[in-house]
Amino acid sequence: MTVDARSLLPIAEQAVSIASKIIRTKAPGVVTAKGDRDMATEVDYGVEHAVREFLSRETSEIGFLGEEEGISRLGNGLIWALDPVDGTANFLHDIPLCGVSLGLVDQDTPTLGVIDLPFLNLRYAAAEEAGAFANGTAIRVSDAQEMQSAIVAIGDYAVGENAEERNRPRLALTQELAARVQRIRMFGSAAIDLAWVAHGRIDAAIMLSNNPRDTAAGVIIAREAGATMVDLDGSPHSMTAHATIAASPKLVADLVELIVETRKAVVFDRNIAE
Repeated sequence: MTVDARSLLPIAEQAVSIASKIIRTKAPGVVTAKGDRDMATEVDYGVEHAVREFLSRETSEIGFLGEEEGISRLGNGLIWALDPVDGTANFLHDIPLCGVSLGLVDQDTPTLGVIDLPFLNLRYAAAEEAGAFANGTAIRVSDAQEMQSAIVAIGDYAVGENAEERNRPRLALTQELAARVQRIRMFGSAAIDLAWVAHGRIDAAIMLSNNPRDTAAGVIIAREAGATMVDLDGSPHSMTAHATIAASPKLVADLVELIVETRKAVVFDRNIAE
């Protein structure tokens, strides 16, 4: 199915407005455990239900994938990907770094994204070949030239099954970045990481994971703002990539080299220990 993503942007914005109002006005409510140190609130489920119902009325031909309840509708090559509250732990602790993230994925490629950060009064939106915007104003990535002047966000450390093993490369990468970049930041929200790369507030974001519900909207927003999006090995990013790396274009080669070398060192050290 082929569609001009720009024509669906008003619908996506309406859906996100519904979500944002719920996040701003409702208390977290009952917390449901999803696994080790992973949880969802009543607001997560409430937002997902409301957005799914709205989109099923407005775009019944497009599939829907939600963070909390998975795929509830199959589409013909197009699917909405929603994280109802990206940064649930922040939301639960009254930290304002959280929001709703809604992307449209065509086959394996995000073509539209809207991210709303209700407690910061910021909304990011982009559609393929239409540019990226923050509160209606066009945005661009930073012009960072070198690692030592860059602020780099890294994704959350892993929790749950095999967390210790999965965190080895994350911790090693944190250590290597700390010696090379101006500052490291961890915001606890993939949507914020990618939106703020797009906005030029940070110079790069590295997530050693790639979940379309978390990243679809942010990927297209960052890409439309001029960011380079790659996988672990520097190959072009897609929804099936192993990682999500977004950066000002002149930083990408150095970041990828550092990530590759760090991962090799972690594997080597583990083999020696064993």
